[in-house]
Amino acid sequence: MYLEKFKSKGLAHISYIIGNDTEMAVIDPKRDIEDYIYTASMKGVKITHIFETHRNEDYVIGSVPLAARTGAQIWHGSKLPFEYGNMVEDGQVFEFAEFKLKVINTPGHTDESISIVIYDPQFGDEAVGVFTGDALFIGDVGRTDFFPERAAEVAGNLYDSIFKRLLPLGDQALLFPAHGAGSVCGSGMANRDISSLGYERKFNPMLQLSREEFISNKTSEHHYKPPYFSKMEQYNLKGPNAVTVPDPQPISPNQLNDAFSCGSQVVDIRPPEAFAGAFIPGSISIPSNMLPVYAGWLLSYDKDIILVGDENTCLNTAVINLYRIGYERVKYFLHGGIHSWETSGSKYDHLKGIFAGDLAQRIESGDDLTILDVRKKEEFTKGHLPGAQHIFLGYLPDQLDKIQRDKTVVTFCGSGRRAIIAASILKNAGFEHVNNCFGSIAACRKLDCNIIS
Repeated sequence: MYLEKFKSKGLAHISYIIGNDTEMAVIDPKRDIEDYIYTASMKGVKITHIFETHRNEDYVIGSVPLAARTGAQIWHGSKLPFEYGNMVEDGQVFEFAEFKLKVINTPGHTDESISIVIYDPQFGDEAVGVFTGDALFIGDVGRTDFFPERAAEVAGNLYDSIFKRLLPLGDQALLFPAHGAGSVCGSGMANRDISSLGYERKFNPMLQLSREEFISNKTSEHHYKPPYFSKMEQYNLKGPNAVTVPDPQPISPNQLNDAFSCGSQVVDIRPPEAFAGAFIPGSISIPSNMLPVYAGWLLSYDKDIILVGDENTCLNTAVINLYRIGYERVKYFLHGGIHSWETSGSKYDHLKGIFAGDLAQRIESGDDLTILDVRKKEEFTKGHLPGAQHIFLGYLPDQLDKIQRDKTVVTFCGSGRRAIIAASILKNAGFEHVNNCFGSIAACRKLDCNIIS
């Protein structure tokens, strides 16, 4: 028996393969399935089973294309009317040559959530490990805010799933969750990949609470729900289109202008500093490594996407990141990058940066400016600059009327990456005086700026 994990950066999604010398099962596959195909080929085995621990909200599941390529059977929980695959029952066992997998219902994060327990009958009757999906994470537990009308009920369901179904599997069982630190499916995950049920029982803060305390904690949590979640839920209930990874084609500056005028979205995936130096008017900045988190807030699924990068930007990574969250209309990239735009004589714009130390001095001197902090609520609460206005980045396009247009607006976040996205949104909305604070709160802490909470 062997087990291998695959991590999707940005989404912090983790999928797994478990197999022997003849067959292999894949747990919660990502949409770009080539890693699984390659691994099976290298090991000379056949992928026979695909398990989904729940209907995922934050990415498109890869089960349908993987099944189409391999002939494997798809299995998922029975509490949703999936339009593909097979339903499993609580306690159902799947026998392999050297191990067996047992399905247990673990509702709470979602009603149909299941966990998959690993056993090695040759060595004992106790569980070797368990794939917990979004029920139990390393250092945290799954979010339960998807059913606000049943908030206490589903939080209680999750508690019972953990304490009555998962922890009784034994302290020796290894923990294999579907997400790691940085995922939007939890907020307190540990920044490590290794744990066991015994370790979590002893050290996971959420597992130190009584049932009443657990429910109170979960029902009072604040989570953001990006609009793309509903799109993912539709994809993952019906079965996503078996569309291959987009292959964007090069276009010239003139062709980009034509496509732009026809409604295409121009997304600049370069680092913040590069975007600030020169950018195409009307484009939105989303640095490549931020695409998995913020593209779903800011980009339309119904319009073509044109990417703008440079020689240091991995175009393929950006395409994969968009594909994983359902963007299939990534049609073009600007050939030659921003340099070709500049040399074509096309108009470009730029953003002024402001040093964190200078910003702190301007605040102390009483300068009349707006510090627009676009971090998450909990980040802002822990510490922000005096007088800062808070609007979460995902909400910004719909709350522009709350920002004064006659003042200089300084966009601000944790390090300047989210701030550059905000700055591009403001520029597109006609704000004339926009500065970006590179380094933002991280730099301010190093400089001992006045930070309040």
